[in-house]
Amino acid sequence: MSTISTHVLDTSAGQPAANIRVRLFSGDSEIGSGLTNADGRCASLVKSGMDLEPGVYRMVFEIGERFPEGFYPEVSITFVIRDASTHYHVPLLISPFGFTTYRGS
Repeated sequence: MSTISTHVLDTSAGQPAANIRVRLFSGDSEIGSGLTNADGRCASLVKSGMDLEPGVYRMVFEIGERFPEGFYPEVSITFVIRDASTHYHVPLLISPFGFTTYRGS
């Protein structure tokens, strides 16, 4: 069973980004959501008991409240789950005028 987690770090402040709303989509359907905790982590976005299938997924991070004068109100990351038995970790590094991501472990 696949699981999906994330970790958001504010590189402009050098600290985790707490209270960022994260939404998970499969196609146009929202299948999970959560808020990052004090450590910037959202352990699992998948609703309990839900099995993920191989396919294209999208995580949307609402960062506008953290950076009201910033350039990006949200960050959308689209990725592919190929192996439904694997854990997927999608970290996000943010600042008011930039972001980066990668496949974590």
